[in-house]
Amino acid sequence: MPERSEAAEGAAERPAAGARKRDREATRARLLECARLRFARDGYDGTSVRDVAGDVGVDPALVFRYFGSKSGLFTEAMTTSHEAVPLPDGPLEDLPAKLMHQLVFQDWSEYAGEHPLIAMLRSASHEDTRDRLRQQVCDGYLGALAELAQGNDKALRAELFGAFLLGVGILRTAVGTPHLTVATESDLTPHLTAIAQALFGPTPPPAPSA
Repeated sequence: MPERSEAAEGAAERPAAGARKRDREATRARLLECARLRFARDGYDGTSVRDVAGDVGVDPALVFRYFGSKSGLFTEAMTTSHEAVPLPDGPLEDLPAKLMHQLVFQDWSEYAGEHPLIAMLRSASHEDTRDRLRQQVCDGYLGALAELAQGNDKALRAELFGAFLLGVGILRTAVGTPHLTVATESDLTPHLTAIAQALFGPTPPPAPSA
């Protein structure tokens, strides 16, 4: 039987190597998704590397190989969670309603009823973890919002708007206040739109001195 040429052997190995790479990428993606679910449901302290690895059916050592530590896993899960939910497209006047739907009213039942960003922000107890979350939120979501504002104090305006959305989400899900819990999107959108217009419009003139 003739021996296989080196070229033929190389051609056979290339698809196998590609398949292994795809498997690694798929496993890594599953680990991140399961980590987001765990951190959102159980908080940072209540989630272990072994829990996440068990959800995917892999050895915990693989988590450390991919992410280095539990903190590294959390950071990347947070990063990809934020990157997966960019600011909605469309006219600025439609943005408040779209953000309200995206962050508050969308079906996040698999994340214990909350947007994963809100859940992880609420559950982060370690200072270094909160610092990473603040960096992700400020550099990403709030930075994009600040670019839409007019006038002075753009970053402050974006943070105020983000605080309003975050507060609505937490009061509806974690606290369960009676009126916000039953309010619909159509109930809240006019109020949110008025707040957005005030925050993202031109800087108002200073009040006259007495």
